[in-house]
Amino acid sequence: MGLHIPALIVVLYIFVEHIDGFGNGQVTVACDSMMAKHGSIPQKSPGPAIITVDKTLINADDQIKVTLTVRQSGTSFQGFFIQARDAGDLNVGPLGTFTVIDDKNSQLLSCGGLQDSAVSHRSSSGKHTIEVLWNPPIQKPDHIQFLATVVQKFNIYWVKLRSPIVSRVNAPPLTNEAATQPPPILPTSSQLAKSFNATDCGDKKFCLRNPTGCDPEVDRLCFFLSFTVQDSSALFELSGPSNGYISFALSNDKWMGDDDIYLCIVNDQSIQINPARSTGRLHPLLNSQASIYDMAWRLEDGMIQCSFRRNIWLLEYSERFDLDRQYYIFLAEGKAENGRIHKHHRQPLITQGKVNLRGSPKELKGSRSPLHIKAHGSLMFIAWVTTANIGVIVARFFKPVWPSTTLFGKKVWFHMHRNLMMTTVLLSCLGFILPFLYRGGWSHCAGAHPYFGCLILTLVILQPIMSIFRPNPCAPRRYLFNWLHWATGTFARIIAVASIFLGMDLPALDLRNPWDTLVMVGFIVWHVATELILEAHNYIITCKARKREEDKMQIMDSSELIDPQGHRLKMMVLTIYICGNLTFLMTLLIGISLT
Repeated sequence: MGLHIPALIVVLYIFVEHIDGFGNGQVTVACDSMMAKHGSIPQKSPGPAIITVDKTLINADDQIKVTLTVRQSGTSFQGFFIQARDAGDLNVGPLGTFTVIDDKNSQLLSCGGLQDSAVSHRSSSGKHTIEVLWNPPIQKPDHIQFLATVVQKFNIYWVKLRSPIVSRVNAPPLTNEAATQPPPILPTSSQLAKSFNATDCGDKKFCLRNPTGCDPEVDRLCFFLSFTVQDSSALFELSGPSNGYISFALSNDKWMGDDDIYLCIVNDQSIQINPARSTGRLHPLLNSQASIYDMAWRLEDGMIQCSFRRNIWLLEYSERFDLDRQYYIFLAEGKAENGRIHKHHRQPLITQGKVNLRGSPKELKGSRSPLHIKAHGSLMFIAWVTTANIGVIVARFFKPVWPSTTLFGKKVWFHMHRNLMMTTVLLSCLGFILPFLYRGGWSHCAGAHPYFGCLILTLVILQPIMSIFRPNPCAPRRYLFNWLHWATGTFARIIAVASIFLGMDLPALDLRNPWDTLVMVGFIVWHVATELILEAHNYIITCKARKREEDKMQIMDSSELIDPQGHRLKMMVLTIYICGNLTFLMTLLIGISLT
């Protein structure tokens, strides 16, 4: 992309993810569930902090000092949220009110219509100890327990860490033992001993690879997904180069939304394997790991590898798809920060058709570019790399070559120019429609490219309309039309080249860098060099004509009469230019076919 800077105006593209962050502690949306709305699931391991009380037996009006502190010296947490609840039923609303001791790090919130019934952080700065005072309600239950949500990093947090139970003096024993039970521990994952390989692809397991035929054992740039269905479960293996995350999804169509997603995310030099579910084109929501097992991972030299197993049917997990059906498979990668995933930076690899997951193993074919977008790019390359430029060269330099040769009453050069330009108009119009058919409307994710496209379409339609009303060659104002016709066409070609540079790196096409830029720069150099050669040739012919003029003949007419050898040179240059032009065009079209 860096090679585009000299040729283009820099286009700023900002992607806004649908994740809520509450660095200021205004977390009233978490009053009921106490869940951090960070787009990831809470940790189930022991938390980095403990919540304690200064007394476990209280009288009617006793105030309790509640302390939230780190377990280990040298560690800290960024955010917290504390409530008091009935120990007999922790799902009911908050009880009592709080008084803050340190208002620099703590603030009071209202939950369930009760003012000052919760405490949270004021900022995301590191904290070691938080102390607050709790005031009991007029009518309080026999047993109270304090709950705390602790955020260590954006994606790493613990929900409902429990304090010791506080009981009213002479209260009957607590019969609900659920309040004293520790949270369940999630299945652990192990490290892979060696890299995946493609040995059994198409024979014993399904494989989806990009580039086609690559092997993750020997190629670190290989994106690789394999799966094997055995009895009532399926084993998935996922591999690819990334410092953030790699993922695959099962989908009923070729659009993101309502998909069953599985992510392997880099998190503190380890890999976190998570199922997820997407809704529309929003950020996927991570789900519990309980639906997968036998997890293993490997992280080496910027290459992520992970594997897991899941059952074919998961009746207790409605967000997961059953594997006895046919789905499109998406393969994607992107950046992650502290386990927080960002949008994939290029179009996912999508299988050409739906895959029967319980069918016979085979090699799967996929593409990162939809057919509509491939056709759009191909038509625009043909129009603005080939037909438009050849048409301009013919009109500008080859009038003297065929000064009186006509076809159907019109000069040959004019027929060639008009036909090539009308082909450019037709191809541009067809290419313009295709992205709208694919997107179903305007794309807000394509930066300046669609705006350039609208401008180009306006100019190419304006050109033939102006030609209809062009004055007679002998008309005194013909020069105005000539200048306007030339300026409009030249501006259209410049905008088209800029639009091509922008379009080549859009996620829906994304030709390989820096190859695509080098090919386009090579074409521009080739075209400019051809025009300079023809301009130099015209200058030389003009100089000869001036020296030989004897009877005040027009310079151009002299060049037509005295330089048949120069005409042959022009034809040779045109032939070589067309051959080179078609070579660049075929190279670009082959690049599109491989996306």
